[in-house]
Amino acid sequence: MLKNIANLALALPRLLKRFVVMAVDISLCLFTVWFAYFLRLDYFVTLSDRAFWPGLASVVIAIPIFISFGLYRAIFRYVGLAAFVTIFKAVALYSLIFATLFTVISFGDIPRTVGLIQPLLLLIVVTASRMLARFWLGGLYLSRSKLALRSGVLIYGAGDAGRQLAAAMLNSPEMEVKGFLDDDPRLHGRVLNGKRIYNPSKINALAQRLNVTTVLLALPSTNRQRRNQIIEGLIQAKISVRTLPSVADLAQGKVTTADIHELDIDDLLGREAVAPDLELLSLNITGKTILVTGAGGSIGSELCRQIVQHKPQTLLLIELNELALYSIHHELETKVNAAHLDSEAAVYSAPQIKLVPLLASVCDDQRIQNILETYQPHTIYHAAAYKHVPMVEHNPIEGVINNVWGTRTVALAAQACGVADVVLISTDKAVRPTNVMGASKRLAEMVLQGLAGLPTQTRFTMVRFGNVLGSSGSVVPRFKEQVRSGGPVTITHPEITRYFMTIPEAAQLVIQAGAMSRRDLCTNGPVYVLDMGEPVKIIDLARRTIELSGLTLRDEQNPEGDIELIVTGLRPGEKLYEELLIGDNPQTTDHPRIMQANEAHLLWLELEAELAKLNDAIKQNDIQALRAQLEHLVVGYKPNSPIVDWLYLAKAVR
Repeated sequence: MLKNIANLALALPRLLKRFVVMAVDISLCLFTVWFAYFLRLDYFVTLSDRAFWPGLASVVIAIPIFISFGLYRAIFRYVGLAAFVTIFKAVALYSLIFATLFTVISFGDIPRTVGLIQPLLLLIVVTASRMLARFWLGGLYLSRSKLALRSGVLIYGAGDAGRQLAAAMLNSPEMEVKGFLDDDPRLHGRVLNGKRIYNPSKINALAQRLNVTTVLLALPSTNRQRRNQIIEGLIQAKISVRTLPSVADLAQGKVTTADIHELDIDDLLGREAVAPDLELLSLNITGKTILVTGAGGSIGSELCRQIVQHKPQTLLLIELNELALYSIHHELETKVNAAHLDSEAAVYSAPQIKLVPLLASVCDDQRIQNILETYQPHTIYHAAAYKHVPMVEHNPIEGVINNVWGTRTVALAAQACGVADVVLISTDKAVRPTNVMGASKRLAEMVLQGLAGLPTQTRFTMVRFGNVLGSSGSVVPRFKEQVRSGGPVTITHPEITRYFMTIPEAAQLVIQAGAMSRRDLCTNGPVYVLDMGEPVKIIDLARRTIELSGLTLRDEQNPEGDIELIVTGLRPGEKLYEELLIGDNPQTTDHPRIMQANEAHLLWLELEAELAKLNDAIKQNDIQALRAQLEHLVVGYKPNSPIVDWLYLAKAVR
């Protein structure tokens, strides 16, 4: 009831509010005169009797003084120290006049002490009334203000997830649910949880009429193709789109506002992920010692996350970057400890995964040899590499050392220590490369292919795929950052295309491909190629990133748009498009997302002789000889830019 009264008070016009406060002050004047009589005489009197004239005088004196001091111009819910000082001054002046009349001069049978007691009581009750108004109305007003500032949202999906999300958002300080959208025409016009269900085809009109800025997708079980169709329709309304996780992620508990996240660009790409083969995921991992190089990188860290889910005995994390190693080790340690505590609640003998963070360079043959001899890993996932095309193009020698000699070091040490499986993370840029990074990765593949041709108990496998969304240096995080900063969004060429895959899916497929080689006992040294779906234009990614933020592209057709898109030109070594196969006729496997390539390579003795020539060029810091040797070794390598090595150019200037 008090809350309802407060809401009514806040809704009154300002002039009427002043009259209400004035009426309260009149009542307080009369009450304090009556109570002053009681304190003096120790019995109650009526205002129509002995207290009439002091009561009338109190009102006549106090109200004009309060008006002149501005007590009725103050906003009581914001009353502070300055206002209380003003009240004290106003009551002090009132006290002087009232006491002069009824204490100094005195009238008839009116006790003189009333002239002293009543002003003191009036100061107390007037101050208390303002404090009460501040605490009673102020908090409610702030709450109402915050609620009024909440952005309006519509929930797409009137199913269980939608209902749970609406209930969770009932008291959200950020968003207010204006209604639901649903494809089922039978639900249109009905009311769910007090909110109307609307036809999604009317989103443009609804966005304006209901002041909606965001649509939340509560469609966890809808397939990707249908989600894409829905998103396509929503982004035309120039509103932001956010989503809930998949149904698998929501299976364990109630939907909450914490589940809402920004719609990632991968929601618009590719195809439905195929359910992983659990046998393949666990074959080379469960109960074994696993080593991951480049464990702090985008792919390496996700490999580690996937590996710990399949309960290895020991996971060795090799990383050169101290901060990256600390971060992934801390993350995994937290997850492993939590899982161990959960398992101990049911099975006291549950084993805990041992995590070993090791600072090391894959090019340090002595350090790698010591690690492998000490821990005797069963499987190595070699993800350590320099992968940024322009950076390697500007530092080609370091790129070749890390990508080629690092791979050679790990592979030879693995072979010498009897490691069962070595899986190399490769790239589509290794196919007919135009840059040193791609050529070095193809040469790394050839190192493993050459060693696989020797008598060995180590099985070498290469897994080749394209870009992963969200990796360090990926275009999507850069586009998002550019949009957040107000633009412009930059691309290198309007026709450039790339293959894309999510990091978790890529890591799962890498693990499965490595195990497939072991399970099927195919020829040692297979090159597996992941099905990346259709290539995507980078300019389309840029446009979608802008649109999914609820903004518009500024171009010739829409000069009043929010974000400009600028073409900066191809960077050194950058290709317009990437390929996944060098040769033709790839073989299918029993996994729908994994193919096996047929790639020609050199025998190990021949390759070693050629690598020695490459090493001579590195020692002499001869970039021209380095590129010439790469062209000789790597089929299809044709540099598309002049030498841009920083050190080479600086020496040329001197």
